[in-house]
Amino acid sequence: MKQEDFRDIISGRKTGVSAVLIRLMLRVAGFLYYLVILLRNGLYDAGVFKTQLISAKVISIGNITTGGTGKTPLVIWLARYLSRQHRPAILTRGYKSEYGISDEASLLANACPGTPVIINPNRVKGAKLAVSQGANILVMDDGFQHRRLARDLDILTIDATEPFGYDKLLPAGLLREPINQIRRADAVIITRTNQVNSEQIEKIRKNLRKYKPDMPIACAVHQPKSVITATGTEITIEQMKSKKVFAYCGIGNPEAFLETIKKIGVNLVGHQFYSDHHRYIQEDIQKIYHQAIHRDTEIIVTTEKDWMKSKKLLQNEDMVYFAYLTVELEFIEGNDIIQGLIERIIRTKTDV
Repeated sequence: MKQEDFRDIISGRKTGVSAVLIRLMLRVAGFLYYLVILLRNGLYDAGVFKTQLISAKVISIGNITTGGTGKTPLVIWLARYLSRQHRPAILTRGYKSEYGISDEASLLANACPGTPVIINPNRVKGAKLAVSQGANILVMDDGFQHRRLARDLDILTIDATEPFGYDKLLPAGLLREPINQIRRADAVIITRTNQVNSEQIEKIRKNLRKYKPDMPIACAVHQPKSVITATGTEITIEQMKSKKVFAYCGIGNPEAFLETIKKIGVNLVGHQFYSDHHRYIQEDIQKIYHQAIHRDTEIIVTTEKDWMKSKKLLQNEDMVYFAYLTVELEFIEGNDIIQGLIERIIRTKTDV
């Protein structure tokens, strides 16, 4: 099932007998998933499942829903922030590409030169390796559900455009665990806040504080910085205005990427969505290319994450058109709160 169709079903946008029956089956599966998660979290909370401490500080960046909530820009921001005075390393499970290379890890390494990126689905082993290489602060990417590695700070990212996964657990919704588990977090960063209105943001705040009344909350946006072409040319955001653009991506929240593109002021002539973590093949690139050329596109734009997966497939004739958008996390509220929490946990470590 295509990701777009799946979202239409679980959101209730798709109607009809078949959609209703699918939603019913998904809710049954979601209940079974709930029982598994309830048991697992209960065993950790009771101390039956043990968490493992290591000699470095651990800051986890995660989410409570599946899909893109803006973790990667936050991981990059945090690694850069820490590297000014400390020796951070990034822990990631890694999603292998067709070429056996972790595309997300490559993105993180390119964005944070000098910061080791450790790829291992076993976060404890990855953490020990990072410490053995000299790291004294670890940034655990997508770590909220990986409870075996003890952490000193748990930061959740909540996507303002779809904050709570249609209020249902996978596969009936997008929640990775019951929403009340938000209480385990030490802080929340609401991302993409420029894509919703202030009333929606306030509603998200109220929902978060139902589960943890004193929850520290910050707000951030994904700020477009420039567009980099396949030939390495940098196009400013101002130069992108009114250009005919075709967009493609395979991420958890493709609509948010489209909204980011539109806010630049481009003339969006078409798009192609793929499932999250899609592995591109040559036929995909050719399909994108032909759709774009048919619409008199001036430039074909994707996310940096998708670029790492698809750039190896470009042919000479494609190079003129393909490019990726660079974005950075930019706090619009609560930056001092997040930095204060980070500095507080760092100060408790005598050898940092």
